[in-house]
Amino acid sequence: MSDERKKLWEPSKKWIKNAEVTHFIELVNKKFKKNIKGAKELYQWSIDNIEDFWAAMWDFGSIIASQKYDKVVEDLSVFPGTKWFPGAKLNFAENLLKYKDDQFAFIFQGESKKTELITYENLNKQVARLAKSLREIGVKVGDRVVSYIPNLIETPTAMLAATAIGAIWASCGAELQASAVIDRFRQIEPKVIFTVDGYYYRDKVFGTIPNIKKVVEAIPSIEKVVVVSYVSDGKPDISSIPNAVHWDDFISKEENPKLDFEQLPFDHPVYVMFSSGTTGKPKCMVQGAGGVLINHLKELILSTDLNRSDVIIYITAPSWMMWNWLISSLAVGATVFLYDGNPLYPDPLRMFELIEKYKISIFGTSASYIHHLMGIDAKPTEKYDLSSLREISQTASTLSPEGFEYVYRDIKKDLYFNSISGGTDFNGCFACALPILPVYSGELQVKSLGMKVQAYNENGEPVLDEQAELVCEAPSPSMPIYFWGDDDNMTKYKAAYFNDFKDKDKNVWRHGDYIVIHSDTGGITFWGRSDAVLKPSGVRIGTAEIYNVVEQLSEIADSLVIGQKISGDIRIVMFVLLNEGYELTDDLKDKIRKTLREKTSPRHVPKLIIQAPPDGIPYTFSNKKVEIAVNKIIHGMAIANRGALRNPESLDFYEKMRDELR
Repeated sequence: MSDERKKLWEPSKKWIKNAEVTHFIELVNKKFKKNIKGAKELYQWSIDNIEDFWAAMWDFGSIIASQKYDKVVEDLSVFPGTKWFPGAKLNFAENLLKYKDDQFAFIFQGESKKTELITYENLNKQVARLAKSLREIGVKVGDRVVSYIPNLIETPTAMLAATAIGAIWASCGAELQASAVIDRFRQIEPKVIFTVDGYYYRDKVFGTIPNIKKVVEAIPSIEKVVVVSYVSDGKPDISSIPNAVHWDDFISKEENPKLDFEQLPFDHPVYVMFSSGTTGKPKCMVQGAGGVLINHLKELILSTDLNRSDVIIYITAPSWMMWNWLISSLAVGATVFLYDGNPLYPDPLRMFELIEKYKISIFGTSASYIHHLMGIDAKPTEKYDLSSLREISQTASTLSPEGFEYVYRDIKKDLYFNSISGGTDFNGCFACALPILPVYSGELQVKSLGMKVQAYNENGEPVLDEQAELVCEAPSPSMPIYFWGDDDNMTKYKAAYFNDFKDKDKNVWRHGDYIVIHSDTGGITFWGRSDAVLKPSGVRIGTAEIYNVVEQLSEIADSLVIGQKISGDIRIVMFVLLNEGYELTDDLKDKIRKTLREKTSPRHVPKLIIQAPPDGIPYTFSNKKVEIAVNKIIHGMAIANRGALRNPESLDFYEKMRDELR
């Protein structure tokens, strides 16, 4: 093992004994008469015996079903398109509402303005009242109900009410531009939309009623608009929005109506998830209720080690799959902490203040958040009591090895760091962590259980210890059941994931991530999106290799690199965002180049280094850098759907740079 991958944490014997995955191994050994010991043997068994693995997860996750399945899976060789758990009848919301006691289901905290709490008992009552209202206006099984709303308690309440009666749910955060929302929702023709009068960000109010009006007028299928009051004192004026009604006037006045959960097939659609839409019209990926449920239970219980006593938060919004993932924590009976606003405002350590105050035990965040704290030399452990915090989960972009080390040095020495990576496409992870394994810097601990993950080279051969494409060689339950509007042959679906290694006679899901699977630890290092891989002089370089070095420099706040085609080759062009008080001098450029040469190779050194303006690095709403859009702009191609970016105005800078770079 190289010196760069340091062992940072090892679980104690007590931790291993109490881990949920240890109890799962005990169940598997008893049920299937095995003698599995440890994580590596468990993973191998899970991919050698995919049907048995998911059957065990059904039992261990205590899935509620009115009718049990006839078999686990019809035919694993049908990929994509096999049927999971045929014969089963269940309801997604019923599984998330199995607890009905006085424990808090949700704690909501706005940036600084509002706090709200709701128990499991009262959540059940709210969902029943809202489901009754939806049924009364004619919402039926298979209808689409959507939201354009922040991360409020009303958002999952509406999702649970809709899915309880068999409707299909899709959501966008209130921060999205109207055009991006229209691009998504118009494709699926929703009947009802839940929305809000505005939201707060950095203590400013952003009204959303003009945007909602545009969305509703552009989508004729919408019959009812339910508006939550968030930023207004009292009820806001919604007269400009067609078919609009206030939440308080819409929800049933009956205090405790009976809720009949629609019993539906395992693969009945529950969510439509959308691709980022930064390079074209967003894809509408339809996911089955049972598949999402069982996969989330696997990741929340076995990987995250979640249980009833936990308070879990993820910095997310309803535009991102991590919101769906977080809300599934209800199925475990944990308390879900919902945060809306800028996690660094009004103080960069705001989240740690909340961790101390609310005894949060599992904190989910992004690499960019950790890198920011590291860049400002923040030391949360010196300021706050973090005794409740037992786990940090991290996803979105790639975290540098130094970011891993920062967590253990300056946040907490003894905690489980759970770095995960997957996709909106299947609402889950291809690589994650297990709390019975050590943590190494820069490494995700393990391939996700039941997921037959490999790294393929350009010849379609599985490789270890070298950068290659992440693929999955077998189906899993939460993969999309279809794309909305696709044909019977699933042409769009297959083109999105299954065509890349067809000429090598391999039928595999190619995800688009560039990874290394380490033979010594079994861990995985991610090197960025494979479609953003740089190829100077034909050498393949993952963009994260460069970011992980450059963004450790005290002068650099953020960076973005692209490969520009010029004179028959590719040259690396780097854009840097500087920390306050620094200028991009020749000395700083030399320092960047020297550092990259010493820590990577001469091939990684950019030919051009250009200063980006403030907020000049484009990001998606799930905190991923958008190299592909910048690459297209620099090469003279048009970019659609700017509204799909968190900061669409950032692209203006690159359009101005295009001619100069030529």
